[in-house]
This record gives sequence, structure tokens and C-alpha cells, in this order.
Amino acid sequence: MSRLSKRVIFALLTGVLSVLTGCTRHSKSEQYYLIATNTAVPYWKAAADGFAAAGLQYGVSVDTRGPAGLNPQAEVDEFKAMVARKPAGILVSVANANLMGPEIDAAIAAGIPVITIDSDAPASKRLYFIGTNNLEAGRLGGRRVAARLNGKGNVVFFTNPGQPNLDERLKGYQDIFAAFPGIKIVEVFDIKADPGSALDQAGVYLARTGAAKIDAYICLDSRSGSNVAEALKRRNITDRLLIAMDVDTDTLQLVGDGTIDSTISQKPYTMAYLGLKALDEIYHYPVKPLGADYGLDPNSPFPALVDTGVALIDKTNLDPILKKQLAANK
Repeated sequence: MSRLSKRVIFALLTGVLSVLTGCTRHSKSEQYYLIATNTAVPYWKAAADGFAAAGLQYGVSVDTRGPAGLNPQAEVDEFKAMVARKPAGILVSVANANLMGPEIDAAIAAGIPVITIDSDAPASKRLYFIGTNNLEAGRLGGRRVAARLNGKGNVVFFTNPGQPNLDERLKGYQDIFAAFPGIKIVEVFDIKADPGSALDQAGVYLARTGAAKIDAYICLDSRSGSNVAEALKRRNITDRLLIAMDVDTDTLQLVGDGTIDSTISQKPYTMAYLGLKALDEIYHYPVKPLGADYGLDPNSPFPALVDTGVALIDKTNLDPILKKQLAANK
């Protein structure tokens, strides 16, 4: 047998052995982190599932971390602690861009890829954003409210002011309402990181009558909707419009019984799933310099954003997603 033939056979055997033993470019020594706030809510549990699924597929180590409630400083502290471990990459949902922005920049300067998901810090050096176009999410909800109110009525919002994604949703609603002078935004209520406060405040609004009556209740976070719905149920009120956010099981069931008119659906699982794969690609095929301004570069290796989409869920399209949620919870 010629020397060339031996080399060919050796190469083939090496390739077959790699397949049989599961050898890939990946390793469990590659550590990736997903960092967020409110990690105890169903929305972030779905994101953690997507992150874990991609990690399992690639054979790398993943961990979702962050405070159980909305605590921007605790999220920053967690981010800094994970940067100190020099991971292969970090996904982060930004609760406060002013606090998190400098820490993202420091991580990039240290050579650690950072991609934002769900809530962005566009002024930072993060590589790009994967998530909902939150302006469009707000506009989608705004069009629903305008149609349901026939262009006239008093509206209140429940939100956490200063959280980038929620602020963008509010702006989206305001964009739509600008074309309807009969729709008046009476108040933007700060739930102060406690969705339960929406229950009490909704009761205050529901007591208003006459010209002060609140016609529509709009929840920009994922948990206020069920609390406002509870306030409506306790008073047997059925003539007010309630728009929620996200598709946890409680919210979907309230859409089903008519207490919530509709909810805006996002894809947290997809955000984290794609985010892990994006970080892995950057880790194995590094882009240099990592901290360059790729936002204005027409030859950038990165997109400006990856829009994972939004949808409005009401009684007409509820059944498939509710059945899937109930099956997943068994």
C-alpha cells in the first residue's frame, strides 16, 4: 500500500472516530451565561429553557442567573461577577441601560462577547440585540385599543419606567394614539417592580365614574395583566378593556374567559436559543477588534438586531398556544 493511500485511510478513520465518539468543536469547558432580572417569572423560565436547549445541542455549559425580582443593581452585580469568570460569552437583558452599559463595555474590552436580548442597551458596545421590536409591540397593542374604543376613551398604563423595553412599548402605543385625539392617556402608573401593586391601583381607577371613568387598562410588563384582571373580577366589571403582555398560562386563561381582551406574545425561548448559538459562533470564530463600532459599518459581521417577532393573541387564535402551555405544565 502506498504512503498516500495510508494517509487517506488514516484521515477517513480519524473522521469516523470523531463522529462515533461525538467529538465536535464544542466542549463542556465553554461556559455561557444568560443574565436577567425577574428570573422567577414564566417568561424568563421559557428563556432559560431555550438557552439550555441550545447548550445541550452544542454540548457546552450554560447557566441562567440574576435576581428573582426586578432589581437592576443586583443584575449589574451578577453580570460583573460572571465577567470575572471570563466566560465564552454572555447574554443579558438590560433592566437599566445607564447602570449596565458601562459593564457591557468593560466585558467587551476584556474580550468577552456580549449580546443583549429582550431589553437593549443600544448606546453600549454590545455586539447586537436579539428580541422583540418593542416599538412594534406597542403599536400592535395601540391599534387594538384604538379599534376597541372606536378611537375615544381614557387609558391608563402599568409599567416600570426606565426599563428600556417597556419604555419602547409605551412609545409604540403613544405613536398610535397620536392619530386619535379622542384617546386620552390619563396616567402611566409606576408599579415599582411589584406587579401586585397593579391590583390595588386598578381598584382606584375602577372607582372613577362619569367623565373620569377609565376605559382601557394596558399592562406593559408580563405580570400586571393577571392582577388587573383580578381587580375586575372582584367587582364583576365586564365593560372595561384590558390588554396584557406575554403568554404565561394565567394570562392566556384570562383571555379565554374574556377578562383580558388580548395579550401581546413574544418569543423568549427563541431569543435565548438563538443567542447561545450566536455567542458560540463568535467564540469559535472571533471578530477583531471586538469593540469596534459595527453599528455604522456597512461591512459589519453582525446585524443591527434580530427581530424575533410579536403577535396579538385573542380568542380567535388562543387555543393552540394555550393547549401547548397546559401540556408543558403537566
